[in-house]
Amino acid sequence: MRGFPPGVVHGHVYVGDRVARRAEFDLTKAYDDAMGRTLNPIKVAGNIGGQTLYPGLYKSTSSLAISSGDLTLDARGHSEAVFLFQIASTFTMTTGRNVILTNGAQARNVFWAVGSSATFGTGCSFYGNLIAHQSISIATGTVIFGRALARVGAVTLQKNTIVKP
Repeated sequence: MRGFPPGVVHGHVYVGDRVARRAEFDLTKAYDDAMGRTLNPIKVAGNIGGQTLYPGLYKSTSSLAISSGDLTLDARGHSEAVFLFQIASTFTMTTGRNVILTNGAQARNVFWAVGSSATFGTGCSFYGNLIAHQSISIATGTVIFGRALARVGAVTLQKNTIVKP
């Protein structure tokens, strides 16, 4: 594993062993499941910043961004409500943007499946479980309340905090 130190890991690091291989298998299975969902998708495209979205399956056939305002995910009072975003290409959050959870929404129930790579600008606040097919780049000061997992490439961190939901 490259880049450690200076990073700090609380817990175990598994590299190239049985636990690591199982984690890779489980990641692929989760990604395939997330991208394979088809029940009543809501089409989204371009920039979803400044919007309020409700539980459901959101499908973008190209890139998706949160760039012109913060994105609010409103669970409408249901703490088990699920949000699933299928993004065919890239996902981008620009500097200082936030994903905001309201009315019972939980980070553990928000999933972002990205067909290629995800990029976060500095100082973002992001909620959910992000699975990118290629890579994830997270700029300085961004906080992830969830997970950031890349199938093929690396997850690049720059003085970030990741909080497990």
